[in-house]
Amino acid sequence: MPIARALIVICALFLLSVTGAVRTASAETLASFLPDLAATDFAADADGFGVIDPDTKVAPILRGGETLGYVFLTSDFVGTTGYSGKPIHVVAAIDQDANVMAAHLVKHSEPIVLIGIPDRKVKAVTEGYRGLDLKAEVQAGGAGHDLDIISGATVTIMVIDDSIVRAGIKVARMLSLGGLSVEVALPKREIDRSSTATADWMTLTGDGSVRTLALDVGQVNRAFEQGGDEKAAARPEPGAPEDTFIEMTAALVSIPEIGRSLLGEAEYANLTDWLEEGEEAILVTGRGKYSFKGSGYVRGGIFDRIQLIQGDRALRFFDSGHKRLGRLDPADAPAFTELDIFKIPVDAEFDPAEPWRLQLLVQRATGAVTKAFVTVDLGYQLPERFIKQAPVVHSAVEDEAAAKTALWQRVWRDKQVEIAVLIAMLLTLSAIFFFQKQFTRNARVFYWVRIGFLTMTLVFLGWMTNAQLSVVNLLALGGALRSGFSWDAFLLDPLVFIQWFAIAAALLFWGRGAYCGWLCPFGALQELSNKIARAVKVPQFELPWGLHERLWPIKYMIFLGLFAVSLTSLPRAEALAEVEPFKTAIILKFAREWPFVVFALSMLFIGLFVERFYCRYVCPLGAALAIPARMRMFDWLKRYRECGNPCHTCANECPVQAIHPTGEINPNECVNCLHCQVLYQSDAKCPVIIKQLKRRAKASAGTEALDAFSTKPPVLEKT
Repeated sequence: MPIARALIVICALFLLSVTGAVRTASAETLASFLPDLAATDFAADADGFGVIDPDTKVAPILRGGETLGYVFLTSDFVGTTGYSGKPIHVVAAIDQDANVMAAHLVKHSEPIVLIGIPDRKVKAVTEGYRGLDLKAEVQAGGAGHDLDIISGATVTIMVIDDSIVRAGIKVARMLSLGGLSVEVALPKREIDRSSTATADWMTLTGDGSVRTLALDVGQVNRAFEQGGDEKAAARPEPGAPEDTFIEMTAALVSIPEIGRSLLGEAEYANLTDWLEEGEEAILVTGRGKYSFKGSGYVRGGIFDRIQLIQGDRALRFFDSGHKRLGRLDPADAPAFTELDIFKIPVDAEFDPAEPWRLQLLVQRATGAVTKAFVTVDLGYQLPERFIKQAPVVHSAVEDEAAAKTALWQRVWRDKQVEIAVLIAMLLTLSAIFFFQKQFTRNARVFYWVRIGFLTMTLVFLGWMTNAQLSVVNLLALGGALRSGFSWDAFLLDPLVFIQWFAIAAALLFWGRGAYCGWLCPFGALQELSNKIARAVKVPQFELPWGLHERLWPIKYMIFLGLFAVSLTSLPRAEALAEVEPFKTAIILKFAREWPFVVFALSMLFIGLFVERFYCRYVCPLGAALAIPARMRMFDWLKRYRECGNPCHTCANECPVQAIHPTGEINPNECVNCLHCQVLYQSDAKCPVIIKQLKRRAKASAGTEALDAFSTKPPVLEKT
């Protein structure tokens, strides 16, 4: 029969994949990749590569004996583990002035690139780093350039970006290119926070606990004149030259003695409650004609006139890490018009024991929409009495781990809005499941609640944020567990990570249906398209129960086959996982080669006639989730004794035929659409409810008749 032949073909493909998967792994070093590259790939006038230095692991790029730059493999210097759990190898080169000459993606195992996005797109993004100024990246803390994200490959691109920038800076420092010096690992100095004393304003400013920057109008006007901008010089700041333009102070108030002295005991206690473990805070005050805050934070939440700079790292402040202060506690403190506390987060890698500077951006309008700028620094060094020596030296492994942590934390900060929306969706879905009786009481209201939720899943989780889960996630997790698990790669995609965490909990409570029936964008696309098909009278087909039951195992066979192949070759298994049309329909929005589009559209087309056809019989992710779902702790779906015998209303109306003819619900196939719970309370369709209502109506009618008879006045016969 056709189905049997199809299963034989699928199994044959899997066996072929397994037998062809074993191959000898080659060493992944610069020497292994360099023969496939030409020196002209990095510099048009180069004539060859020099010998790879075994100590530095770099090779010179030569032109007639002259060294134009140096080529290196990023994975030799920094961690480049991608979503697959394996390194992403990029060969890059930098010139004598610490500019990137070129970068080429030479090897990776990223599933989304292997089977979802053309390799040329990711290679094009990698090659776009040509000309990147690593000196500027050092000044900006690695964030001095715009990141060119490819939809659906966010994790991969961010790992490539991080590896090129950090490895390039390491090589430049190691070879002293572009004036960058070698970083010397010195014992880290620790802060002595034991002092509980307080001091007045004069003492604090005298010992350097409070540092001051004072600019008058004359100094600012001269700075713009010397800047060479004629339009800015032609618009001087009004006022006498000796008038105060700005007087700004800064103090590290997370140091107990400084904080208590400036804020007072009560306000310092509030500060310590506000700060998390490892966070620091600075107090910035100002007065004069110019505001160090400006108005940018009102519009966009960022204080664009000041930034904290320490070494090669720069930190801007946001309104979420800002508090206003009403007054200073010392009686001899001057009156300031602006008093603000700014939080320094842990991931800023700020060292309070080392010098830092607060850079003030002074701007002047030169036209209707144009401005000129000059910068002035307020330097700060914590007084030595607050510092104690500690012989702590960070290892390269610790530094690499810190860099990886900072990378995924940056991703989470950038996606705060998306994370909040996803959490709101998960809380809403939890409420629907926990209070399913109340939500399903009104069939029409629940119908539109479900349609609205599925639409949000498709549009927001699917097409907008590309947070479509895949069996590839599970295969990558399995590979990572076998080769050395690390959270970093998985944390780089917060929406996917949060969903998997939520699904792990949902499997214990409700089974696979929490995801498959509500949170899967492709599943939502199938159901919504089928609703439209029903609305325009497209005929619906229900497979005979015997055939339907025998088609269920197909998805389990596909999943087990993929898992078997992944044990020998994860890239091959990820390629075979193209049986999922998720990337074509959701992540790439059908912008792909025609065979993939035809397959995805064919699954959706069949789904117009057989609701959720792909979910029922083909989806390996659904099969993977159904296996642990057998351990669920609760059975939330209510049933009557009459369900299945004699009543078959729920079984006949179940959208995915997950109810056996005998009335039992198969939790492996149920998508928790809760339609059976709507019918469970329906006074129009459920025979049990209808029978109960008729019995009550009959009993009520009998009671009313008896009451009427008992209250009727007696008739007296005439004699």
